[in-house]
Amino acid sequence: MPPIQNKKFYITRLRNASLPEVAYRLRRAFLTWRLGQLLKGNTSPVKIPIIHLYDISNLELPNLKGNINQDHIKQILNGEVFSLDTDKAVLEAFEEEYRDVFFSHVRQTDKSLDIRAVWEPARLQHITELLVFAQCDRTSSLSAKAKQCAKKTLSKWITNSPFLLGPHYISVMECGLRMPVFFCCLKFLEDLSSRESRVLLDTIYLHAWWISKRLSLYSSLGNHTIAECVGLIFAGAIFRKTRGGKQWLEKGFSFLKNELKHQILEDGGPAEQSLNYHRFVLDLYWLSIDFLEKNNLFDCSDIKPRLVRGEDFLNAFQDNRGNMPLIGDSDDSYAMAPGIAPKRSKANPIKRRIKTFKHSGYTVISTEDKITFTFDHGSLGMPPLYNHGHADAMSITLAKDGEKILVDPGTYRYNGVPKWRRYFRGTRAHNTVTIDGLDQAVQETGFIWSKPFRTELMTCQEQEDVLFIEAMNNGYARLEDSVWHKRAVLFFDGTNFIIKDSFKGKGVHDFELNYHLHPDAVASKTNGFWLIDNQ
Repeated sequence: MPPIQNKKFYITRLRNASLPEVAYRLRRAFLTWRLGQLLKGNTSPVKIPIIHLYDISNLELPNLKGNINQDHIKQILNGEVFSLDTDKAVLEAFEEEYRDVFFSHVRQTDKSLDIRAVWEPARLQHITELLVFAQCDRTSSLSAKAKQCAKKTLSKWITNSPFLLGPHYISVMECGLRMPVFFCCLKFLEDLSSRESRVLLDTIYLHAWWISKRLSLYSSLGNHTIAECVGLIFAGAIFRKTRGGKQWLEKGFSFLKNELKHQILEDGGPAEQSLNYHRFVLDLYWLSIDFLEKNNLFDCSDIKPRLVRGEDFLNAFQDNRGNMPLIGDSDDSYAMAPGIAPKRSKANPIKRRIKTFKHSGYTVISTEDKITFTFDHGSLGMPPLYNHGHADAMSITLAKDGEKILVDPGTYRYNGVPKWRRYFRGTRAHNTVTIDGLDQAVQETGFIWSKPFRTELMTCQEQEDVLFIEAMNNGYARLEDSVWHKRAVLFFDGTNFIIKDSFKGKGVHDFELNYHLHPDAVASKTNGFWLIDNQ
């Protein structure tokens, strides 16, 4: 999450912080100030050890799978990289403006610019695509060009992004995600000179040092923490014969193990209540444990069963084309790169067409007629800030033959346009009921909620192909005239759904029931009924 320079943000964070967290953040603030002073005096804050390249040659890459076609590689060679649909010239102008500015002084002068879009190409994952393509298709005439472009892009980024200057050191999560890319460069770019190798190793060491000083802890625990741990693990393995490297490796692995049950719930679902981030977190885990086990660094066998439950969870949400609803936040993050995935254990075959995940709060129905229906009766997200959750309790989605009909509109964007951030996170943007025009919880900032709701699964009865499920949400119990929302879903005869909403409370209220159709869906009224078609 980018820095938000406003009083409300800091007050809200402080309200949710424990005394140890306050002390931790004060130490970080002092370190930032101290580093700024050192850099003003052209003094390096870190002493980087010298290691032998032999120590790296013994390390193996994790298994990567994917299908990268030549057309996509040609696009990268022509300068087309991931930028979240933001104008390349705008991003380059922003980077140029702040290239020599200490990271904590970087400001979003253009309110329409999403800092997340600035960070995206700087993850350098297009370099990974170039290198993996070159390794898999060595006979192609593009192979040499791909490697040459990867080397040139790497060198340019390091030159233009000196340590702690510019926007790319604001979030150490970004530093963590660059680490597997750097390792791929060390392994695949055989023609690196001694000086080029030294510069790359220095960059890796500085990235890891910075991550170790600014880990996302306490109320900031989440997918950021896992990405940062991946960075520590890769850098720690590279520098494992140094004191710092050994500490990074042990700390990264320790946090991965400790966060496993925090990030992934007992039924395999995401604590952050986001399917996209769940895929991201699972892949970060798979990437790390494959790397650790292939290099005999740690035994990860006790981690895998919970990851498989996570795969089972995501598998249940996929329609017959492999698509999932856009539940919760999404920023299109990848552990390695678009189209490239780490080695995963396969999900178990789906034995039941009706699956209720009681810990994460979802019911998924998949029929023989290729209907996929989801019902959200879960929590707001990961406390205490609920960063990536949406106020979507009791919401449903529906797809048929892989064509989406009732949809979750998703995220749109994080920063730059606050009104749209508020809308897409809010209750009105979901297939549920809004009361008095309010959300089920209170949006304090673009990434912080207060007054979190609670949803209780009251009834879940299943008999053959009939399911009756009923849940109650207290998101509007906070009103002066409190209201509880109850939604019941009856599924029968393999294709039929009846949804009934009822309310308990006092006072006079406005009730707004929303159903969001896919843009390609067509609604028409016939004989008093609405027919929705997306074929």
